[in-house]
Amino acid sequence: MNDLPKDFRYTQSHQWVKVEENNLLRIGVTDFAQQQLGDLVYVDLPQLGRTVYADEQCAVVESVKTASDLTSPVTGEIVAINEVLTDEPEQVNESPYEAWIYCVKADDLSLLDDLMDSDAYLQFIEP
Repeated sequence: MNDLPKDFRYTQSHQWVKVEENNLLRIGVTDFAQQQLGDLVYVDLPQLGRTVYADEQCAVVESVKTASDLTSPVTGEIVAINEVLTDEPEQVNESPYEAWIYCVKADDLSLLDDLMDSDAYLQFIEP
């Protein structure tokens, strides 16, 4: 778990957020989340072009054990989805910090101030 990307932000719902140029946020699930879920069998991607609001459910990951809703950390527009995951959801298990799920062009980045950095996230997940 100590291999958390230092430049990412993390949500309490175990999603990672990578801030890129022009208010673009790349979002996926953490290694901790994929371990808890088990082998992913399906990813329900959000609709491209959809406007999402902060904390709104916008995608679902399903494993052999359960399904888990993913919520947007910010308000903005879905500008990219990782369509490869439709046929290869196991990529999230294999490389959770490379297998992004969707990208949002954020209206306002100030909501990211409420997210955890890698040190805070490590403390959050440690028993």
